[in-house]
Amino acid sequence: MDDRIELRWLEENRATSQGVTWGVPWAKGVLEKNEEFVLETETGEQIPVQSWPVAYWPDGTVKWTGHAVSLKQNVKRLYLKKGNYENIHDGIRIQETDTGFVIDTGSITCRVNKFGSSIIHSISMGGHVYCENGVLVCIREEREGSPGNMHFREEKFESFVEEVILEQKGPIRCVVKISGKHRSLTGTRRWLPFTVRLYFYKSQSSVRIVHSFVFDGDKDKDFIKGLGMTFDVPLKGEYYNRHVRLAGDTGFFSEAIQLLSTWRPRIPEEIYRRQIRGKIISLEDNPEIKNSTEAIAAWDGFKLVQITSDTYMIEKRTQEGCCWIHAGTGHRSAGVAYAGGESGGLAAGIRNFWQKYPASIEIHGMKKDTAALTLWFWSYDAQPMDLRHYDTVTHVESHYEGSEELRSTPYGIANTSEILIQPYEKTPNYTELSELASLLSSPGLFVCAPEYYHKVKAFGVWSLVDHSSKAKSFIENQLDRAIEFYKEEVEQRKWYGFWNYGDFMHTYDAVRHTWKYDMGGYAWQNTELVPTYWLWYSFLRTGRSDIFRMAEAMSRHTMDVDTYHIGEYKGLGSRHNVVHWGCGCKEARISMAGHHRFYFYLTCDERTGDVLDEVKDADFAYISLDPLRAYYPRENYPTHVRTGPDWAAFCSNWLTQWERYEDTHYRDKILTGISCLKKMPYRLYGGTVFGYNPETGELIYPGEERGTGSHLVLCMGGAQIWLELSDLIQDQEWDEMLAEYGEFYTLSAEEKTERTSGAVSGNGFAFPIFSASLLAYAARKRKDRELGKKVWEILSGKGSGHHTPYRIEKYEVGKNKYFKEIHEIPWISTNTIAQWALNLIVCLELAGDCLTDDFVSKVKSYENNVN
Repeated sequence: MDDRIELRWLEENRATSQGVTWGVPWAKGVLEKNEEFVLETETGEQIPVQSWPVAYWPDGTVKWTGHAVSLKQNVKRLYLKKGNYENIHDGIRIQETDTGFVIDTGSITCRVNKFGSSIIHSISMGGHVYCENGVLVCIREEREGSPGNMHFREEKFESFVEEVILEQKGPIRCVVKISGKHRSLTGTRRWLPFTVRLYFYKSQSSVRIVHSFVFDGDKDKDFIKGLGMTFDVPLKGEYYNRHVRLAGDTGFFSEAIQLLSTWRPRIPEEIYRRQIRGKIISLEDNPEIKNSTEAIAAWDGFKLVQITSDTYMIEKRTQEGCCWIHAGTGHRSAGVAYAGGESGGLAAGIRNFWQKYPASIEIHGMKKDTAALTLWFWSYDAQPMDLRHYDTVTHVESHYEGSEELRSTPYGIANTSEILIQPYEKTPNYTELSELASLLSSPGLFVCAPEYYHKVKAFGVWSLVDHSSKAKSFIENQLDRAIEFYKEEVEQRKWYGFWNYGDFMHTYDAVRHTWKYDMGGYAWQNTELVPTYWLWYSFLRTGRSDIFRMAEAMSRHTMDVDTYHIGEYKGLGSRHNVVHWGCGCKEARISMAGHHRFYFYLTCDERTGDVLDEVKDADFAYISLDPLRAYYPRENYPTHVRTGPDWAAFCSNWLTQWERYEDTHYRDKILTGISCLKKMPYRLYGGTVFGYNPETGELIYPGEERGTGSHLVLCMGGAQIWLELSDLIQDQEWDEMLAEYGEFYTLSAEEKTERTSGAVSGNGFAFPIFSASLLAYAARKRKDRELGKKVWEILSGKGSGHHTPYRIEKYEVGKNKYFKEIHEIPWISTNTIAQWALNLIVCLELAGDCLTDDFVSKVKSYENNVN
């Protein structure tokens, strides 16, 4: 029996040279701490691998491991197994000095500063410096006056390093974490806290940079005009041997700064062709041509501006004080640029360049000894960031906003950008730059087969793809159609932009043939009803790279933009709204670790790890912001919580801390809450609103059943995290409580009243689809096929009200009914799709044996009845 774990590329056609980091889950009891690994190719050749534990099972065995490899050859598959590999020779060499760190990968040497404005002091290769003075830059715009009489003032800021940590020191992978703030060049202000991580791999010459910043300004005064990172690029040689490359849609804008194409004297076309290809031109043997170059225009500055997701423009100029001239326009740039001379230069790019518009790349000083290559995450050529609210009042009743309180503040939200930089000893050709662009847009990642993730119970309970019956095949087709619809909708509706990319919209407006982008709580989804879980489980069961990238974008967005990282709301997130931070409801369900831990464990991304740590004590934020403040006074409790989504969200936070660090304090808070629920009159299915003490984790019975049966208990990931906990804590009474709740939810109002002597009525149990996973769990646990059949009655649409999931079929909208040609699903709601798909994925695992082929006709029947 092969004890190796097969590792596949997430995407095929990977680059031949790259560093890769990924995570692998392990079944309980299989992997002990400090066990070592061997990585093999398909032919049995061993490749050095760096490994570390990422999470643990309750018995102390390893649950997830992280791995890093540096590849210099093209491999199709790798295999990981336990074993001893000889010591890694010639690994990354790291030297700490008083002023910084010196990282030598064997290919490049990077000097990182411990203080000052410059993060990267220099990058050299073969003794030659290709990059210097890597600095973060920010331009703040201040406005005064009114339209027509507006005055603007700009203030420039640069990074100021406050702390540098060698976060990971290994022979194959090294991570340096730099923290600080942006410091004014003309004043004393310091703001916009940042974290920058530099990633190095053995023998690799590229450096990956992950940049995150937190907005801590005044939304009414602090308009960010530009935000980015700039690098100095030393240049040598004649102007006509200095080159610029800018990535376009399919190829590269490729020019020398002084073009050897003249009227007089005539320069042989072959010289011009060789120049454009980036070859070094020598004119020493042709003095007439060489002397004539002094009269040829030389271009000092170049820029590519991605002003929308569908349009970029390229411009250049000869010098400051002269106009920019138009050089070309395109659709979507890959976001890569190169600047260099006769001794080579530097290429750099921004990931998701057009998806997170407005972004741009600028190159200045090509006629000097040092050029400046600036990557703008937010382009200076665009309108400044406007983080104000869309209105001055809330619209709770009319547009489903969550609170009368106007707490729309961006103070504490974040954004993360990724950069890749690569020095070249000579002007790179199209193939080299295209490979760099490919690595930038789709970084290499190894993943396991869906069957392996399923076998080791990664992330709890979910099913593999199954077409073994007519009904199952129908469901799988509907799940595929749902994914395809949203994949197309991102493009059709242009859900792109610096602050928006990764999120979906909430509710559709079939009358206007658009989403309710302008109607309060109906606009951006902001994790409502956990589309994150739907996308990640869809990836786990299919292994599809396109689904992974959708889920990645959503996780990156929600952990940054929808979550508060500093300030009074730290650890909480903002409910769905027209602007992501606009809703007055700031709650733990939006920011909870459950949304992000998938991405963390699959990629070992340190930024995600930061956010998981930030939310671990989110329950304390409820002391000053009681989520039930509009319904219950403070009473004698520090605050109030609901079993779901509040306590369920805390459970996901605490579980993550427990498994990552074996921190029993957070395990005990989970167990304390469960112990409290056991003592409630009706345990989990009774009242959902309790007093709560964050210090102890106690849920306090208020003396009456409150908020009975709220659908919010389950639809925000509660069922999924509680089922995962079931396998960890091994508590039979807890398991029975889950089954009991699943069964109780779908009882009639009369049965609920009778069972609880009228204490728990049926008023709050409005959406049976949300309970399907726990009902399926009850069917499995009790071996009750009637309950199992009831699961599929519910998921076929019976009794589900306006949350009935119709078949996923889209329709073309007439050309004159909307301002462009589109297709739509008139009834679509992301709430509905996310919960229906998620519960289908879980229920196929727990009650798939109770699914019969008449499910298909039932779906059609209920759909027709509703229509």
